[in-house]
Amino acid sequence: MPDGSTAAATLAPPPSRGVLARRILALAAPTTLSSALQSACMLAETWLAARQGTTALAGWAVVLPFSLLLGMMSAGAMGGGVSSAVARALGAKRPEEASALVRHAVVIALVFALLFIIPLAIFPHAVLGLVGGPEAAAAAASYAAWTFGAGAIPAWLSNVLASVLRGGGKHALASRTQIFAWLSYPPMAFLLMEPLGMGLAGLGLAFALAMTGGAISMCLTVLRGGAGFTPVLLGPVQLGLFWKILSVGLVACMMASISNLTTILVTAQIKAQGAAAVAAYGVSARLEFLMIPLAFGVGAALTALVGRAVGAGDWPLARRTAWVGTFMALGVTVPVALLVSAFPAATASFFSHDPAVQEIATRALRIVGPAMPFFGGGMALYFASIGAARMGHPVMAGFTRIAVAVGGGWWLAEAAGMGLEGNLLGVAAGITAFGLINVVGVRPGIWRKK
Repeated sequence: MPDGSTAAATLAPPPSRGVLARRILALAAPTTLSSALQSACMLAETWLAARQGTTALAGWAVVLPFSLLLGMMSAGAMGGGVSSAVARALGAKRPEEASALVRHAVVIALVFALLFIIPLAIFPHAVLGLVGGPEAAAAAASYAAWTFGAGAIPAWLSNVLASVLRGGGKHALASRTQIFAWLSYPPMAFLLMEPLGMGLAGLGLAFALAMTGGAISMCLTVLRGGAGFTPVLLGPVQLGLFWKILSVGLVACMMASISNLTTILVTAQIKAQGAAAVAAYGVSARLEFLMIPLAFGVGAALTALVGRAVGAGDWPLARRTAWVGTFMALGVTVPVALLVSAFPAATASFFSHDPAVQEIATRALRIVGPAMPFFGGGMALYFASIGAARMGHPVMAGFTRIAVAVGGGWWLAEAAGMGLEGNLLGVAAGITAFGLINVVGVRPGIWRKK
């Protein structure tokens, strides 16, 4: 009998790759559409920040790792833990457990939002100054205060409750509920930043308003039974249910933190070369983080489908689903990476009219761009690993990445005398290592019943 499979699973023929691809596509399509819209909004955000000048773009670049960490932790990391826990409960035919998980997820969302509010909304000058220097921190302070002070709680609630819907297999409903928030963000940001004269701070206020609308809509959808069950928000706290979310979510949040810490530390290494270099690296880093929402469409489907297969004890199906989804994710992310790598100067000029920023960003995109397919495939397997609650290799991949990107990049830049190119080569090598280690982690000896 296949490892960890139930007897019932062996009676029915395993689904073909085509069937699995259709299952993944059915769940991934709406999330991918929503994620593509989110990616477009992120590109618009970069463009709007660049219109405020090089100093403002540098300020935006300093906040970028933290704002992306907010999204990654609430949607893909802790949100993935929520989705995985709900999917496993439903796969094991325990809807009452799925219902109780919702109130525990809300408590977790509120607590984790404070981890962003306290340092970044109350002490933005001190925190951001350590990353980008006083000039960039001064430009970014009001933007960070609005983004995190007013936007952290609604963003966390919206993304965690969307994960409840995805855990219930309602990916299309989750996407429809969130899509209006993202559609409103760019025009609102433009209005606040330019006609109303708020500058970069208007970008933060627009984010907070859009996320507040999204959180209200998501709360109403989940409370009305949108996930296929009606949650019970009042009831006893069960440490075991917290652990079912946190045992995966905390590890995934650590991984998201490592990913963003890599960008923060590389930015800190580059800041000695001036605001133009910081702004240019922010443009390059945006390419990397653009891969995340593109891979998240398939990844969110993998978290739910793998989680259901694991809940039912069918580990061979879980592994097969992970690999099919990974190739689908590569089909989405590889073309974007190749396009940017082939036309780095055009990409750089879209985000900034400053010749110095354009020149450095072109060099950065030319070096980092070819590594992006490894990141896209690695992210798909990361989300699949969340569904399987097998996080050992993703953790190893994350630590290897930061060691190679920061430590290896420093050695190439300083000891080997390569300068900025050394930092960028370190980033590319770290991304490649991340993808390859995640590939090694999905094999029968690891993905099996313990």
